Amino acid sequence: MRNKAPDSQSTKTRSKAQMQASNPPLNPGDEAARGTPGTGDDICPECNGKGRLDGSPCSNCGGSGTITRGIGGA
Repeated sequence: MRNKAPDSQSTKTRSKAQMQASNPPLNPGDEAARGTPGTGDDICPECNGKGRLDGSPCSNCGGSGTITRGIGGA
């Protein structure tokens, strides 16, 4: 008797849920997701790396003070 293969649907669902949990949503100033090859952190041009504008979290960087930018080019 052969071993039964795991249910591929539940494996896909778990993987997708795990991936979503590890990849936070992009901020408006991000050019790509954090960790994307060919990218790096840069100081947010809106708040100059402070993470706040007028006492509120910067909407461009989400309050982190950094954005993800493409570096280099092909």
